[in-house]
Amino acid sequence: MGELNRMTQFKDKATKYADNINAGLYTYPVLMAADILLYQTDLVPVGEDQRQHLEITRDIAGRFNGIYGETFKIPEAYIGKVGARIMSLQEPTKKMSKSDENKNNTILLMDEPAVIMNKVKRAMTDSGSEIRHGEDKPGISNLLNIYCACTGKTIVEAEKEFDGAGYGAFKTAVGEAVVAELEPVQKRVKELEKNKDYLDQVIKNGAERAGKLAARTLTKVQKRVGFPPVIR
Repeated sequence: MGELNRMTQFKDKATKYADNINAGLYTYPVLMAADILLYQTDLVPVGEDQRQHLEITRDIAGRFNGIYGETFKIPEAYIGKVGARIMSLQEPTKKMSKSDENKNNTILLMDEPAVIMNKVKRAMTDSGSEIRHGEDKPGISNLLNIYCACTGKTIVEAEKEFDGAGYGAFKTAVGEAVVAELEPVQKRVKELEKNKDYLDQVIKNGAERAGKLAARTLTKVQKRVGFPPVIR
């Protein structure tokens, strides 16, 4: 309980929603740890905001291994060099969240191109006109991170590209980069949505594969702690 109480997301949400501190705030990081450890995961792609959740996962695995013997792999975090922490478009000092009440703060994967462009063009910027990355320019820094994550360019390359450009032109370029990045994803999703039989088969095959991996780990865990074999 002490470790869960110290989780940053728990503290943030407990403060913001003081009248609704429910069990979900505690069980979320534990379930995330279970999802990772159950499949003997060795590398976990996460954003910077999830690093703490992965650390508690590693702690749980290490503690179990120390008591019962080597059972779980200790997972490592895989965090991208850019775009590891995307911030809110309207409030660039807090992270972007799909649960944000202000929909202009968040870009969704299936947002229409016009919606994406509008959200980016309305994004909060900073005083001055210089397009550079820095703690004193959270709005521009956030847009630079998004641009680089979508184009594969470095921050330095992006700063040079927009040297002398205005905020308007920069935001247009960012919006276009996001639209271009999401276009093939959206196209593929729409194609797959038309093929329900294929999706059902993918779900079935995936569940079978995941079930076999999970059963292997669960059986090992039950044996380690002295539980009787579970008949499946």
